[in-house]
Amino acid sequence: MDIDQFKQLSFEQKLDELKYNGNLLGSYERNTEQGIKVPGDIYELYDFWVYLSDDEKTIIPTRRNPLPAEEE
Repeated sequence: MDIDQFKQLSFEQKLDELKYNGNLLGSYERNTEQGIKVPGDIYELYDFWVYLSDDEKTIIPTRRNPLPAEEE
């Protein structure tokens, strides 16, 4: 599945994809347009990443990994 196919899924189908196929990478605070940070989690799913808010009301897929690169 690619990101465009994921975007076409219903909200419940997106949650199922994260539950069964997502790899939880960690916590993440997303900045809103109003400058407010919203807590949630970042998942790796296929070849893209997905933000899921803690209240599970917001799902945002992205092609760019929003987590900082790990130091080696």
